[in-house]
Amino acid sequence: MATGAAAIAALALPSIAYGSTVIALIDVIAALGQAAGLDGDLVPGSVGNIPVAKIIVDLRLPRTIMAICVGVGLGVIGALLQTVTRNDLADPFPFGLSSGAAAGAVSVITIFGDRFGIWTLPVAAFTGGILAAGIVLLLVSRVRGQGPERLILAGLAVSFMFIALTNYLVFAGDQRAAHSVLFWTMGGLGLARWDNVGLAALGAGTILAYGLWNHRKLDAFLAGENAAESLGVPVVRMCRTAFLVAAFSTAILVSVAGVIGFVGLMIPHLSRPLAGPLHLRLIASCALFGAVLLLASDLLARTLLPPQELPIGIITSSVGAFFVVTMLIRNRS
Repeated sequence: MATGAAAIAALALPSIAYGSTVIALIDVIAALGQAAGLDGDLVPGSVGNIPVAKIIVDLRLPRTIMAICVGVGLGVIGALLQTVTRNDLADPFPFGLSSGAAAGAVSVITIFGDRFGIWTLPVAAFTGGILAAGIVLLLVSRVRGQGPERLILAGLAVSFMFIALTNYLVFAGDQRAAHSVLFWTMGGLGLARWDNVGLAALGAGTILAYGLWNHRKLDAFLAGENAAESLGVPVVRMCRTAFLVAAFSTAILVSVAGVIGFVGLMIPHLSRPLAGPLHLRLIASCALFGAVLLLASDLLARTLLPPQELPIGIITSSVGAFFVVTMLIRNRS
């Protein structure tokens, strides 16, 4: 936990300093100190250049905070979904949550346009994610037996359906928007502003609060569904509720940061050897290391190909592919 907190602190300042224009760390500290209302004598350096101070406070600081919030949310979502579905590869993607949100956003970019101002894209993505979650739960309720495997199969079906819809919208819509669609579906934090950082914090805070509040019930799942039922945990209702809360948080996070893959899959596996299987420490650890991964990935995305900015999903998917291959080799041996 201390290592994770120290890593977040160590990555936050370079995340603000590095970008298309590199800003000295001492100027970053000075600008943050002045924004916090500290006396100039108490902070090293000084930012006499007003545009530089505005870049730090109005552009890069919200982006860093959003990276932390999105990382926290995706890491905890992955831990909860892996527990209630008993699937080590569970994350928001196989359940249609991310693909539904992506379809909603792409429909705005390619067809409907920005009719409701800056909130059109987040609202459309949120609506798509919640719609996908509703369809998954409807499918599960219509089949006999409502165990975790049914939830996974229904999620996969809905995910493929929304991926097909997204591809159709890209093909049939305004071709000039294809670059925007490609960047957004691969994820990015370029839309971070002070007016939507609160949304990211809401998504992360909702899933984090739910996981910490129900950590004992989630611990009961580790012994199996029958043991959890004998301990008084309503397994079916708990699975549905956890899925709905995960869908709500995923839809919010995707609506502000696009589709960022593999974070929810990797982080719980990296955290369990350090925090153990019980969920009070596991969830806190997933939150910390999810934030570390997103901060590091965003920093790489902005510095690998200057002055262009890579979609952050390219970084997380590359790390995720290597991680899955490593898991396979380890399990084989």
